[in-house]
Amino acid sequence: MSSPLAERLRPKTLDDVVGQTHLLGAGKPLRRIIESGTIPNMIFYGPSGIGKTTVASIIAARTNMTLHILNGTQAGVADIKSVIADVGTFASMNGILLYLDEIQYLNKKQQQSLLSYIENGDITLIASTTENPYFAVFNAVISRSTVFEFKPVSAAEMEAAVGRAFRILSEEQGAPIRIEDGVIPHIALGSGGDVRKAMNAAELCALSAEPGENGTGTAMRITTSCRLCRNPSAAAMRMPRSTMRRGCWRRGI
Repeated sequence: MSSPLAERLRPKTLDDVVGQTHLLGAGKPLRRIIESGTIPNMIFYGPSGIGKTTVASIIAARTNMTLHILNGTQAGVADIKSVIADVGTFASMNGILLYLDEIQYLNKKQQQSLLSYIENGDITLIASTTENPYFAVFNAVISRSTVFEFKPVSAAEMEAAVGRAFRILSEEQGAPIRIEDGVIPHIALGSGGDVRKAMNAAELCALSAEPGENGTGTAMRITTSCRLCRNPSAAAMRMPRSTMRRGCWRRGI
């Protein structure tokens, strides 16, 4: 099964990241830190779907550090010990980078188990949270880290991402997609600053297309009558497939 569109289009460079220009624009603080090659312990704070995991992945690729990814909703003591076990081994030759998503779900003892390693540099921690870290993260971790706030992506920035998504979908399907004026702004506005939600909406519109004659070649058109385009929310995405077909697509000329 193919991975979701949001994953297939995940940026590989800082210049490809949608939004976060206050952190990643030319001369901005987080970009300067990343380009320096010396990565401190950091906490990325902000809502879902706005690039926190993407930026952490880019950092790992640039530094050639050994990357471990844990999610606070699932990680246990054994998972943390597995990361610590790499300290002092061949795997730590270029450093160990731990990306800890949803750190607020780890209890105090679990967070404390990392303190000595992130303080002496054996492990570089990049943690992310959707909750205010000054309330949700253990104070000793905060004091050893730099907090960066990620913000919802603006509608203007989102439009460029949605347009690119439709171009990629057209290439993948091998058929042109004709997009009615207003569709892309509807998706951009309705996503609420969440890039992942916008990508999901674009992909669901494409998946709801009826095949052309003999399964290939016929242009399809997305119109603003599509409920997914006007409101790319979780509720809209649960519409029956037949309903999406009637509302989203019309055969092109």
